[in-house]
Amino acid sequence: MSATPIRLAVDCMGGDHGLSVTIPAVVQFAKQHPDTHFLLSGNAEMIGRALEKEGVQSAGWYEILPASEVILMDDTVETALRRKKDSSMRVAIQAVKDGRAGACVSAGNTGALMAVSRYLLKTLDGIDRPAIATSIPNVKGGATTVLDLGANVDCSAEHLLQFAIMGTALVGALDQRKQPTVGLLNIGEEVIKGNEVVKQAAELLRKSGLNFHGNVEGDDICKGTVDVIVCDGFVGNVVLKSIEGVARMVASMMRAEFTRNVLSMGAGVIARPVLNRLRDKVDNRRYNGAALLGLRGIVIKSHGSADAYAFGHALQRTREAVHNGLLAGTTEAIARLRERMQATVVDTSDETPA
Repeated sequence: MSATPIRLAVDCMGGDHGLSVTIPAVVQFAKQHPDTHFLLSGNAEMIGRALEKEGVQSAGWYEILPASEVILMDDTVETALRRKKDSSMRVAIQAVKDGRAGACVSAGNTGALMAVSRYLLKTLDGIDRPAIATSIPNVKGGATTVLDLGANVDCSAEHLLQFAIMGTALVGALDQRKQPTVGLLNIGEEVIKGNEVVKQAAELLRKSGLNFHGNVEGDDICKGTVDVIVCDGFVGNVVLKSIEGVARMVASMMRAEFTRNVLSMGAGVIARPVLNRLRDKVDNRRYNGAALLGLRGIVIKSHGSADAYAFGHALQRTREAVHNGLLAGTTEAIARLRERMQATVVDTSDETPA
């Protein structure tokens, strides 16, 4: 057990299911990680009843942060920022700002979470826009980190470079990789491919000092060609939703085929161990928990429709981010890059024509 408990703030009311998912997940996680202390944000009476339902009478591993409002999944950013100032989401993020918690996790409205987090926590020096990053399973048995996934639709080359820095720091902290490889999502591997923003971003990445692999294509995400793949939020969100849709389609088609007739059902029984292993490998619930990067605090976004199993994995990613120093790693990575780029500018200016 850690000498100092890891303190996580949880927006208990957010998401499609709220307390029916968040509290069971927190209780189970607390049993597995006794070094973790929880700040449970939301309606105090409802949280108390949910804890009692899970057999928790009183314990030293949690405290309740009362909040009188809930940000709904269809609330606008304006509503979240200006009208619901005592929401469970905002109270949880405020705990991070005040230093009471090392990180916050919420399954609530993504746009609201990004807006409130940016308003309260602010961005790191050298970062213009926060980005959303998540892990997508690949054939190597690991996962590829992709960003941005929807926070920034229109991006400049400098923004894509910043995403690469933040993605590198995330993988370094959570996966303990010293020099994660970075790829730039493009319509081809050739240097001449892509629009002007992507070409300029590739040039910046080549000079950045990051472990830049080069341009990668969509299929490289699932191949595991690189550790981090960078793109703008419009492309990233389409990619993520497409992959999720294909996964659901394949699962549905397989269920239909294995229940088509008695012979197919018999084959399904024989193949069940293999199918279960495949299901576990590609189960997106195991990779739940997208990091909002570039902020002066750690915020993790759980999928809104997550069940208790998936929300537990989001809690795990949040704990790992705090334990492995994600915020400090991101800050240091940005500082190192700026120093290298400044040195490059100086070296270039010192050159004299022949």
